[in-house]
Amino acid sequence: MSAFENFGKRETLIDDRMECGICWHVYDPAEGDAVWQIPPGTAFSDLPEDWRCPNCDAPQSKFMRLGDGC
Repeated sequence: MSAFENFGKRETLIDDRMECGICWHVYDPAEGDAVWQIPPGTAFSDLPEDWRCPNCDAPQSKFMRLGDGC
């Protein structure tokens, strides 16, 4: 499955890194999100429903899971 087939998928593992398909910002659960005050260790699937890309304001549906080699 290519990364582009993962747009909008909410079924993620706790350590899956997700990349914005608009601006390429990477949400890394190990780091959390300082802009939205999301603590480290928060999986993408556990983000609040209203969470958006802190860089370009894209919705979660525009994020795709990064492959294992990324």
